[in-house]
Amino acid sequence: MLAIVRIVLITLLSIIICLFGLIYCLFNPRNPKHVATFGRLFGSMAPILGIKLKIRLTNKQDVPLNCLYIANHQNYYDMVTVSYIVQPRTVTVGKKSILWIPLFGQLYWLTGNLLINRDQLMHSYHKLIQFIHHMKKRNISIWIFPEGTRNRGRGLLPFKTGAFYAAITAKIPIVPICISNTTNKIKLNRWSNGIVIIEMLSPINTQKYNNSKVQVRQLTEHCHVLMKKKLHELNIEVTKYESQSHFTQ
Repeated sequence: MLAIVRIVLITLLSIIICLFGLIYCLFNPRNPKHVATFGRLFGSMAPILGIKLKIRLTNKQDVPLNCLYIANHQNYYDMVTVSYIVQPRTVTVGKKSILWIPLFGQLYWLTGNLLINRDQLMHSYHKLIQFIHHMKKRNISIWIFPEGTRNRGRGLLPFKTGAFYAAITAKIPIVPICISNTTNKIKLNRWSNGIVIIEMLSPINTQKYNNSKVQVRQLTEHCHVLMKKKLHELNIEVTKYESQSHFTQ
C-alpha cells in the first residue's frame, strides 16, 4: 500500500512540476538559472521516498564561476537526489533521447540543458568545447556524468575521457560530486530508507595538464580514483550511521 501511495505521489508531483516548469520557462526559455531551480523542486520529493539527504558543499569561495562538475550516475533515483545539489547557473549534459520523454524531456531542454548525440561523439565533444568557451563569457558551469550511463550498482564505472579533454582545452577546473549508494537501498514499502550523503569535493586544477591523450587519461584516472575513494568512505559512513540509528533493511 505504501509503495502505491508513493508511486502515485511521485508521478503526480513530477507531472505538476513539469507542467509548471514548461509554462514558467516559456517566458524566459533556456535560462541557466532554471536548472538549479527545478532541480531543487525534484529533489524536494526525496522525503516521500523515505530518504534523508545530507548535503555537504565545499566553501563557496573555493568554487569558481566556471567549472565542470562531474558526478557518479546510479539509477532513476538520481532525479530526486543528485538534482538537489545542482548549483545556480549550472547546466547539465544529457543524451538526445531524453527529449522524447513526455513533459520531462521538453522541460529538460527548455531549462537550458545541453543534449548530445552519443552516436556522434567527436561532433558532440567539439560542440561541448564550443559551449564551454561560450559559457565562460556568461559565468555558467556545466555538469556531466563521466561514466556515460547509469552504473546500476556495479560500482563506479570507467570514465569517458571526452569531458576531461574539454575541461583541459577550455582551461576550467573540475569539481567532483559523490553520491552515496542508492542501489537496492530504497524499498518503496518501507517507511524509512535511511540517508543519502551528497558531497562536493574541492576543485581540481586542469591547467597543469595538456590535451594530449596521455595527459587527458592521467586527469581522467586521477578523478576516478579520487571519487572511488570518497564513495567508499561515504558508504561506510552511511552504514555506521544507520546501524547506530537502528535502521533495518
